[in-house]
Amino acid sequence: MRTGWPLPDQLVPLLWSLIVSLYPVGGLLGALLAGPMAITLGRKKSLLVNNIFVVAAATLFGFSRRAGSFEMIMLGRLLVGVSAGVSMNVQPMYLGESAPKELRGAVAMTSAIFTALGIVMGQVVGLRELLGGPQAWPLLLASCLVPGVLQLASLPLLPESPRYLLIDCGDSEACLAALQRLRGPADLAEELAELERERAACQGRRARRPWELFRDRALRRQVASLVVLGGVMELCGNDAVYAYASAVFSQARIPPEKVQYASIGTGGCELLAALLSCVVVERVGRRMLLMGGYGLMTCWGSVFTAALCLQSSLPWMPYLAMSCVFAFILSFGIGPAGVTGILATELFDQMTRPAAYMVCGALMWTMLFLVGLGFPFIMEGLSHFLYVPFLCVCVCGAVYTGFFLPETRGKSFVDISEELHRLNFPGVEPGPHVDGPEVIRSTEL
Repeated sequence: MRTGWPLPDQLVPLLWSLIVSLYPVGGLLGALLAGPMAITLGRKKSLLVNNIFVVAAATLFGFSRRAGSFEMIMLGRLLVGVSAGVSMNVQPMYLGESAPKELRGAVAMTSAIFTALGIVMGQVVGLRELLGGPQAWPLLLASCLVPGVLQLASLPLLPESPRYLLIDCGDSEACLAALQRLRGPADLAEELAELERERAACQGRRARRPWELFRDRALRRQVASLVVLGGVMELCGNDAVYAYASAVFSQARIPPEKVQYASIGTGGCELLAALLSCVVVERVGRRMLLMGGYGLMTCWGSVFTAALCLQSSLPWMPYLAMSCVFAFILSFGIGPAGVTGILATELFDQMTRPAAYMVCGALMWTMLFLVGLGFPFIMEGLSHFLYVPFLCVCVCGAVYTGFFLPETRGKSFVDISEELHRLNFPGVEPGPHVDGPEVIRSTEL
């Protein structure tokens, strides 16, 4: 339309790749913004301010076709990625700090439920009969405005995180008011005493920066668990299953025009599994869900690889492969999808939590970008054995969880910190907190 000539063939896939990949790039930027925003603005205000990116992105998407500008789409993708990067870090932090310890895991895992719900809703409204047609796609992209408006209307009715108000701001009265709004007429004496213990443990300390986490021996187990399990979640092959699902459905003789409906089932499986995980996480525990999830993913991934190898020999193998796609996604949703997201909340204290989420978010979005970039080459190079590397990652995730990740179910943040101190310093009991200069352990001889 601009030049009167079509773009060269090699430029079309390049522009398409840029539009797709700018989303995780924005997510990485948002993850790096999330920590400073959570510290300076607070958890609640950070989520509210974050909607600026959503509104700007929706505006760019909505008018991109009328303006004839694919650059507006690219910038919109970057901005909506920034919004996702901020919200996926700050939201579980806000929920985990506001929930009582008996429900902390279930409440924080609602982030995974709404992520899965977003996938399903995107698949449904993206159908060609709805907003996926050639005329309505600007509305499809701009539909991100709807949850942004809902959050702007509802979030001001909720209080700020009580822990942020007491420990970061030092405002005891605002903390008590927030707890009363969240808990109602319940007796708050025990919870207030627990918060005061956390406040005493954090007294005299400042919020950590991401690179400082790696130099502190007292955070060794926490950082290792965050990096290993965060990396395993992104490299376990779930995103690859979504990418390969359409090809599997086609090989199972599903008509091409019906494949988009079958793909909705994949998102529905993850949503169902996330709901189930939220219900059982406080009964079963975090470790069991992670080990069970990665163990089942290893099992179904192995069967899926065998089915791909034998699909030309046995006529029913494509159907087995299709069943494995759904089983693999169910297994991912039951454990890794939700539990991994709350590790930074539970393993780190108030002064290190924002930095931990920055590390976790940066790792997640970088891995997402690299997997999206490298999966076509893996698929071409390994053919039917493309899931073998992902299966090895799943085994590593299950083994690490079983041997090195402590259980946090039903424990207060102070109890978790004391247990991690014993793991990081075997034989050394945590002593009383002493106000004074911070000891820089990296200079110890």
